[in-house]
Amino acid sequence: MGSGSSYAPRTIYLDVDGKVQKVLFSCHCTPCDIKELLCSSSNIPRNTAIMMVDPEGALVSIDPTMPTNTPNSLYKVVPVSTGQLGEKEDMFQNVLSQVAEQFSRAFRINELKTEVTNRLAMLEKRVELEGLKVVEIEKCKNDLKKLRDEMTSRAGGRVICPCKYNFSDDGKKLTPRRDVPNYPKYTLSQETIEALKKPTFDVWHWEHNEMLSCLEYMYHDLGLVKEFNMNPITLKRWLLAIQENYRSNPFHNFRHCFCVSQMMYGMIHLCNLQEKLTLTDLGILMTAAVCHDLDHPGYNNTYQINARTDLAVRYNDISPLENHHCAVSFQILLLPECNIFANVDPEAFKQMRRAIITLILATDMARHGEILDSFKHKVDNFDFTNEEHVTCMKMVLIKCCDISNEVRPTEVAEPWVDCLLEEYFMQSDREKTEGLPVAPFMDRDKVTKPTAQIGFIKFVLIPMFETVMKLFPQIEEIMVLPLRDSRDHYEELKQIDDAMTEAQKKKTENMSLGGKKK
Repeated sequence: MGSGSSYAPRTIYLDVDGKVQKVLFSCHCTPCDIKELLCSSSNIPRNTAIMMVDPEGALVSIDPTMPTNTPNSLYKVVPVSTGQLGEKEDMFQNVLSQVAEQFSRAFRINELKTEVTNRLAMLEKRVELEGLKVVEIEKCKNDLKKLRDEMTSRAGGRVICPCKYNFSDDGKKLTPRRDVPNYPKYTLSQETIEALKKPTFDVWHWEHNEMLSCLEYMYHDLGLVKEFNMNPITLKRWLLAIQENYRSNPFHNFRHCFCVSQMMYGMIHLCNLQEKLTLTDLGILMTAAVCHDLDHPGYNNTYQINARTDLAVRYNDISPLENHHCAVSFQILLLPECNIFANVDPEAFKQMRRAIITLILATDMARHGEILDSFKHKVDNFDFTNEEHVTCMKMVLIKCCDISNEVRPTEVAEPWVDCLLEEYFMQSDREKTEGLPVAPFMDRDKVTKPTAQIGFIKFVLIPMFETVMKLFPQIEEIMVLPLRDSRDHYEELKQIDDAMTEAQKKKTENMSLGGKKK
């Protein structure tokens, strides 16, 4: 399945307004993904034509094989104005113009425009001159509006999403840009099938198409395709639409979606949830995991609220991102070609929709204490026949999966810390520029890997997983013990960092004293 080479992120360093900006990307990103990431890192509008130069002004190719650099040899991203387009671009534009002209002649576009314009004029003339009754006039105006809207939608050919971060703004579509025949069919080895069920699964060694095939396998293996009478081709299209509506953020991207979904699949097997929950419950858990961060913009709820973005305004500062992820999830399911639940009874689907929304909203860390406390009160007398108990458990399970990286082996988990810090630093740099409050744990001048992880592991992860362990003791060895090891690992790193800082401080003081004696 996965290739033998490492999929850990590659790193380059940029000069952004005189500051060093670290950028991580997978060697399997497309050049378009990398250009989008470079634009975002350099505070340049997306879809801007750009070029990248080294300190000597030489052009650097923008693709996954580009040479890496160091903080002492910074690349710079430069927007390319339309006036700088070369002869090839001019030639391309000329060819496009000629093709457009030929199409116009072939399909008689001008005549069609004239005909439509005449039809509009006739309708407007009827409204003005025929003295129709008020009701009839309103109906005629509505006809006009529908006709104009239809023309606009045909011209654009896009699915419009009525939200701030809509797909038309970013050149994205809700429907997949690739059709199913271009989505290769992989046969998973028995080794991969067994590895998929464990938290030790190395999520870095897989391409997007391979991750899609793994997700597809999970739905078949759990019996969800049969239970919900899914069309297998629709499942493929849905997964493609999911993948293409995750953004190329350092952390909140499709690989993170796959991580969370694979961990959920692993917990279902590890905790024997097939014997304790219904297939509908399993479908809700898996689908919520797949969709939980759809179209994440890379800036958290605190930024959304402080910056008063359209998302924060739309959702009244209440979990703006999580509400947006829910909305995008069901916008995709509204498309007939992507609706994996098309054959589910409408009343049953309504209940599933409500449950999926509940789980995605539970991933807002602002609600962490409230949800965990509720589960603690139930866990000692847990009742799998009690709907409230089961719902609370499912909320805790998706929370565990969402922040479960430190359960994985160090070589798998540690690159995710770099990715998360990079996304944090992008946000804090923007907050500083916009005069917004900056959280200390996101400030590149104040946080280190050990300080970022120790408190999170000790006070968030371990207490939550130890509470789940009361209900499922089998997770202790494979999930709780690795968390404790991770805590110890970062505490050792912090001691080393503190010792080095103290040694450097003494060295500076001694040099200062030596200078005074002279």
